[in-house]
Parts: sequence; structure tokens; C-alpha cells
Amino acid sequence: MKYLIISIRSIIFYIVITVVYKMMGKREIGELSVVDFIVSMFIAEIVAISIENYKESIWISLLPIILLVLLQIVTSKVSLKNKKIRDVLDGKPSVIINRGKVNFKEMKRLRYNLDDLLSQLRGESIKSLSEVDYAILETNGKLSIFKKEENSPYPLAIILDGEVEEDVLIEINKTKKWLEKELDNKHILLENVFYAF
Repeated sequence: MKYLIISIRSIIFYIVITVVYKMMGKREIGELSVVDFIVSMFIAEIVAISIENYKESIWISLLPIILLVLLQIVTSKVSLKNKKIRDVLDGKPSVIINRGKVNFKEMKRLRYNLDDLLSQLRGESIKSLSEVDYAILETNGKLSIFKKEENSPYPLAIILDGEVEEDVLIEINKTKKWLEKELDNKHILLENVFYAF
């Protein structure tokens, strides 16, 4: 009887987790945000405990899973509409190599060492740092690499989700006033721009 109960619980949780991940709109494991990863770990732990404690009601485990999924869905929707919250929950991409120069200060802040950088470059068949114009560490830990090419600058987003990216303006030595003037010359209102680079 014990093995039958454990088997039935396992099948039920398999179905529940499949439905839950469809609801959460999951991507590949490497693309999970921190919140998604935490929810996944909690669900896995709750399911494991519930299968081991087969004498307890299954609802004791289903309730926290449902609450975690609802919390994840709410935070996803809120972060989709609010860039500041998204930056807090998911973080922001970091420029590791900028115009061929390694940004050691940013690497130190991220606790991302030179071995990590070189390993990811080798994974993209890049032999030397001198081949790279820009490298951006994405929020999912993947390194986006842009090789050096003549007259091919990397487009930096200066307006993202309708908000001016002040740090990008500083990086390209421009001001918000300059941006407003450029938009005004094209007869475009800042509040009407969703994305600009």
C-alpha cells in the first residue's frame, strides 16, 4: 500500500509540476531569472518532502506550491510593467569589455573573474581578448560577445521600455538634454518612444 501511495503522489506531482511550469512560461534552465530559479528549487524541495511523508495530506504540499506559483506570476507581471522592479529582481546586463578594454571594476563588483571571462570567450572560439569589441554579461549569466569589425559600433539602448538609460548616456558622453534635442529635431516626443539606440 505504501508503494502505491508514493507512486500515485509522484504521478500527481508530475502532472502538477508540468501544469505549473506551463503557467509560469518557462524557458531553458540557463535562462531562468533568480526568482524563477528560487521558485523551482522550493517546488522541488516541497515535492520531495511530500513524497517522503506520504502519510500526510497531499494538500499540505499543494498549498505552498500554488502560493509560490501565484507569487512568481505576480512578480513576473509587475516586473514586466516596471523596469525598476525588473532590474531589482533580475539585475541588469553588465558591460565586461567596452571598446576592447576589460572593465575590471565591473568584474570585481560581480565577482566575475578573468578565468570565467576567458572560458566563455573560448566557448565562442575567441582566442584573444584583442578580438573582442564588446562583451556583455547578461542577467542569465551568458556572455554576449561582439567581435571587432571596422565601422561597426555596438548599438547601446538609450531608451528602453520608455525610460531613458542614464548610465548609457554617460557612457557615450551625451546628456538627456542632447537626447531630447535629437528627438525634437525628428518631431518625436520622448514619452512616445519605447526603444531607441
